[in-house]
Amino acid sequence: MAGFIFRENRVPYYQRLFQEGQKKHIRQWNQTPRSKMLLYPYYVIMFGGFAGSMYMMCRTVLGHRTWFGKD
Repeated sequence: MAGFIFRENRVPYYQRLFQEGQKKHIRQWNQTPRSKMLLYPYYVIMFGGFAGSMYMMCRTVLGHRTWFGKD
């Protein structure tokens, strides 16, 4: 527990980081070094789910109830 109490104060670092990003017009969620590691899997899941939903919606309208092949 002592490591949590006596750790370095990171607030000034993040304040400078986010203020520099505002000057460059970078979105807040895309400013930290690990943003890409967190955002790219989210984008893949979000757009993959959307594309899969659209694909199956079109197949259902055409009368096919499975992902592949004919019903």
